[in-house]
Amino acid sequence: MSLPAKVLVANRGEIAVRIMKTLRQLGIASVAVFHAEDREGRAVRESDEAVELFGDTPVGAYLDIAGIVAACRSTGAEALHPGFGFLSENADFAEAVMAAGVTWIGPPPSAMRAMGDKITSTRLAAEAGVPILPGSDGAVASAEAAVAAAELTGYPVLVKASAGGGGKGMRIASDPDDLREAFGRASGEALASFGDGRVFVERYLRKPRHIEVQVLADAHGHVVHLGERECSIQRRYQKVVEESPSPFVDAAMRAEMGETACALARAVGYVSAGTVEMIADEGGDFFFLEMNTRLQVEHPVTELVTGLDIVAEQIRIAAGEPLALAQEDVRMDGHAIECRIYAEDADAGFIPATGRLALVRFPAGEGVRVDHGVVEGQDVSASFDPMIAKVAVHGATRAEAIARGRDALQNTVLLGTVTNTAFLERVLAQPAFAAGETHTGFLEEHADALAASSADADVERCLLAAAALASPRFDHRLAAPEPLASMGAWGT
Repeated sequence: MSLPAKVLVANRGEIAVRIMKTLRQLGIASVAVFHAEDREGRAVRESDEAVELFGDTPVGAYLDIAGIVAACRSTGAEALHPGFGFLSENADFAEAVMAAGVTWIGPPPSAMRAMGDKITSTRLAAEAGVPILPGSDGAVASAEAAVAAAELTGYPVLVKASAGGGGKGMRIASDPDDLREAFGRASGEALASFGDGRVFVERYLRKPRHIEVQVLADAHGHVVHLGERECSIQRRYQKVVEESPSPFVDAAMRAEMGETACALARAVGYVSAGTVEMIADEGGDFFFLEMNTRLQVEHPVTELVTGLDIVAEQIRIAAGEPLALAQEDVRMDGHAIECRIYAEDADAGFIPATGRLALVRFPAGEGVRVDHGVVEGQDVSASFDPMIAKVAVHGATRAEAIARGRDALQNTVLLGTVTNTAFLERVLAQPAFAAGETHTGFLEEHADALAASSADADVERCLLAAAALASPRFDHRLAAPEPLASMGAWGT
């Protein structure tokens, strides 16, 4: 089977722009879909064709399955890439796309359904030999059933929604009374957010590391892993800083985690790129969390250390091509760090911010990659997720990557709204981060050191604006990027 001639990208913002870059490099035409709020966005500007979507809300437009399938038909798109978020893990959407005769660039709907339910996925992981945390045997039907399960597991425990993600429907409990309240809150939030109030109980680890393994699987039974990413720097269960490789994982642990991730992919008949997320305790034991059946936000760090284009691999796999690499061909070179740039006020409880971008300047240079979808004059609204860009860096060593990341963040300017850029630079500057002492409670543990006064923040913004106008290292271009093999300002 040959590669498609035209691919519709069912997404927006930076991920739509990033996918289109690979499409251009492969000689494939791109189709963008957009809501009116994104009409002037970069994804629309850089696509070969664009189709407007309509909905009761801006987000609703990107969730319109019928409208997106109709856009495939009207443009003659032969394949569809869902990106991440929105409908990317919706098995019904994948089936609707395939029923229309359009190639789905992603895993089979059966694998999406199996991994989309945390109770089912945990059972399948255990059967595949992936370690799982001690906990309830499936969903708990009542608060008292949760307490009974916790008596066997031991406190503290985590009450967790079976459906959905993003930290919704999750509560920590340290005793039976805590657990009864946590059960009610978690199940209620899960029902409101996902239409599914089922929750289960599992042991809660103190100071765990969030480590995930990237896998690629083709339709011919070949599965490889591309090493791990550590995503422990989080706020409200949302990742903020990711890196590869993890400073905690050695070669033996990497091989073991990779083998178990590949075993799970085989067990569910997985095809395409996917990520097996795990949690590791301070002793080095790791346990299954979930499998994400889509491209991850943090995929750039894996691309930087392996030199592979994961989106290109997805497209080739969807076209029926076998993987061109075996496990022994995968090499991890140097260290990469990604920082997510959010339009939010990190010093005011991470409140999302809005505004018109009056000045947009991103860093360029050796080992710097910026994925973004914004242009000057664009309005940052409250309609969508506040992430507007990703600054990723690569260095020969972790220390070099940290230094390069701090420099890149200091030379990132998005004036017209508040961003978390200065906060991220403070995270990378923390001695504990430099020492690799990261865990999912890192931001809370170092909250005082990471805080900045309002005066400091104002000075930072003024200095950054002045630097943006004066520094020759800024990339003012909105043109197509260099090829993936380049370590320059990829994505700017």
